[in-house]
Amino acid sequence: MQFASLSFILFAAITVLLYYTVPKKRQWWILLAASYLFYFAAGASYLLFILYTTLVTYLTARVLQKHADREDAYVRENRETLSQDARKAYRAMGKKRRFRILICGLILGFGLLAVIKYTAFALSGVNGILRLFTTAELSIPNLLLPLGISFYTFQSMGYLIDVCRKKCRAEQNIAKLALFVSYFPQLIQGPISRFSSLGEQLFVEHCFNGEEFRAGMLRVAWGFFKKLVVADTVAQGVKVLIAESGDFQGIYVFLLILLYSIQIYGDFTGGIDITIGLSRMLGIKLAENFDRPFSSTSTKEYWRRWHITMGSWFTDYVFYPLSVCKPMQKLSKSSRARLGEKLGKRIPVYLATIVTWFLTGLWHGAGWNFIVWGLLNCLVILVSQELTPLYHRFHARFPRLVVSAPWIHWQMIRTFLLMGLIRSLDCYRDVPKTFRLWGSMFTVFNAGELFHGGLTAFGLTVADWAVVLVGVLVIWQVSRIGKDKPFCDRIAKKPILCTALLCMTVFVVLVFGAYGIGYDASQFIYNQF
Repeated sequence: MQFASLSFILFAAITVLLYYTVPKKRQWWILLAASYLFYFAAGASYLLFILYTTLVTYLTARVLQKHADREDAYVRENRETLSQDARKAYRAMGKKRRFRILICGLILGFGLLAVIKYTAFALSGVNGILRLFTTAELSIPNLLLPLGISFYTFQSMGYLIDVCRKKCRAEQNIAKLALFVSYFPQLIQGPISRFSSLGEQLFVEHCFNGEEFRAGMLRVAWGFFKKLVVADTVAQGVKVLIAESGDFQGIYVFLLILLYSIQIYGDFTGGIDITIGLSRMLGIKLAENFDRPFSSTSTKEYWRRWHITMGSWFTDYVFYPLSVCKPMQKLSKSSRARLGEKLGKRIPVYLATIVTWFLTGLWHGAGWNFIVWGLLNCLVILVSQELTPLYHRFHARFPRLVVSAPWIHWQMIRTFLLMGLIRSLDCYRDVPKTFRLWGSMFTVFNAGELFHGGLTAFGLTVADWAVVLVGVLVIWQVSRIGKDKPFCDRIAKKPILCTALLCMTVFVVLVFGAYGIGYDASQFIYNQF
């Protein structure tokens, strides 16, 4: 059941109707039933995987909470007799015990994801090595990849880490935890929520709020506009450019970078808008996942604005713990002693950054193109970090230039193109081939073809280009208006205007959306990795 389908719209409408019909204390039961029905519709066998993750998460969290409560009770009961050093030693011992339990839970949770998602990739690498010495090869199994497994696994494991850190208490009701893991609006592509924020909202009673409901409906329609009118229209041309890349080199590679950036933005943010909008109709507010990323003036800023919840997950649960762990502290000390204070203190930061971005790339998909994608992002960020003193000197020398609109817009364009270039690794999937095609932009000077029918040579008609151009301009204008407060929130305060705009958006989607006879609305990009 795809988001961009009539069946999902009917499913969501029935869910919302039942949600506000049943007694409020039973509302979360409707969400749980809807979430498992949604998952069952994607594939009955998928239920086994999400049930496994839920059970592992529940049991591990309960054990962690049991040990944490026992530690707190012991310290509380013996506060007068225990010295400060004794309390500290007891706490440290308890922390180690909980950490060992956490590691077991993480291995069980991430282990399933690793086996399903990365077995084929790992075995193909082993076969590559074996071919150097023998003709024998290992058979590669065709394993089933359950819907949304990367998202609900990361969300569940983040919850376990928070319980271990005592940032939230373990949920005692396994049905409630099952809803947190499987909440269907965010199951396909996030955002990756924290239990401390989403958990409370899922289980409290929600009264119907007209303004919130209108804001949610408008945002859902806006998401469908981005997905069906813009992203899926562009996707038709992107598919041809990728499939026949041998014929479309030079300027067409540059064009692909632009088109795929538009496609993935419309696709991903459109899906998130549908998720957030539907949740708001239910009285649930999810974390924003995008903050005008194409307005970023640097790669580092871009990744603070794009897929925000994923970035914060890797920062909080990978980068920071890795940076302060004992082995890293020892490395930092030895690096400063051998390489000097200035260079030595950078080594642990570099290593933690590289590991974080390697895992980020691997999370996006099991392929060398995703790993190289992650490491290239890492390289750009680290180089920019090293050049910071030069940037400061340049800013001090040309203070009026660096705050001028032309300079800021140049930085935005540079960041957009650089991120688009690296992102094209998602398209071609073959790293050497991608590098060759990048080179063709400088060796195959065929820009003139665009003015002699080249813009329609890969499936996009003049009408498609017009729809995409107008759609991009509308998205850009709405993002500007909503930079301080979401556009839908502003409009929702005016019922008549909101209803008119909602009807107009639905009409535009129905008329200009990329669907119809013989067309199959494409699955969301982040659900294909």
